[in-house]
Amino acid sequence: MVIEPIAYIHSPFTSKFGVPRQSGIVSELKGTIVFTREYSNPEALRGLEDYDYLWLIWGFSENADAPKHATVRPPLLGGNERVGVWATRSSFRPNNLALSSVRIHAIHPEVPSIEVLGADLMDGTPIYDIKPYLAYVDSHPEARGGFTDTHQWNELKVEVPSHLRSRFSDEDWQVVIKTLSLDPRPHYHDDEARQYGMPFMGHDILFTVSGEVLTVIDVV
Repeated sequence: MVIEPIAYIHSPFTSKFGVPRQSGIVSELKGTIVFTREYSNPEALRGLEDYDYLWLIWGFSENADAPKHATVRPPLLGGNERVGVWATRSSFRPNNLALSSVRIHAIHPEVPSIEVLGADLMDGTPIYDIKPYLAYVDSHPEARGGFTDTHQWNELKVEVPSHLRSRFSDEDWQVVIKTLSLDPRPHYHDDEARQYGMPFMGHDILFTVSGEVLTVIDVV
């Protein structure tokens, strides 16, 4: 079977670094799904206004040629413990396919495009299918979550100097601070002297981490 993208997403994140590790955890993060010419038919969006959430089936395009293994090291486990790939949502998968649940923010049949919130996709990611989220069959609040039930993300306190606040709108800073609080660094990095850069909206947000505090030092 050969599958082709039906759409691509536009996102403030132009690299994998900083992209939320799961959909919905940065609920304010906006993205826009723009359909390819072949599927740019507003009729295909008819009825979508009656839903709140969508499932996106998309491709880990940046990992297409990366080696794949039966076990992976989830960041939530510190990047050191291995578990089976089917027990994770690792991006290193045989067919490079991903599944995300996103909230519909706005629908634009005239383009056509769909604005969504909470997407964990970097800019330019190919989308292969879109399906409506159905709470009566898709929601299982009593379900066990494997290692995610016993391991939680330790959020960092984010400090931003006042003179840098003008670089983004308050709305965009809200996304940046929430993303940084989830600690985008590889989990085996603990060098307090190291400076990191997170690409966002055409800028590079430079920061350091000391203990449980992340400090933004510049936006270039």
